[in-house]
Amino acid sequence: MTDAVGSIDTPDAQDEAPRPKKKGGKRGKKGPLGRLALFYRQVIAELRKVVWPTRNQLSTYTTVVIVFVVIMIGLVTVIDYGFSQAAKYVFG
Repeated sequence: MTDAVGSIDTPDAQDEAPRPKKKGGKRGKKGPLGRLALFYRQVIAELRKVVWPTRNQLSTYTTVVIVFVVIMIGLVTVIDYGFSQAAKYVFG
């Protein structure tokens, strides 16, 4: 079965050619301490990209989370109480 790209059963020519393995790079040339330093530099670079919330946003988000958790605790408590009353009714 063939289509515009080629046959499904036979691989393309680019799939058959083995790719040369790259050795080294930044990690291969450095020892363990160099790799650790590179890791920390990359972590700090990523942390600089983070958009940190303002104090007002943080307090708003914290309040929303606490209110949501309290509502969920109340919901689970009501459902648990209902199941316990139903079990008492059924089993005596």
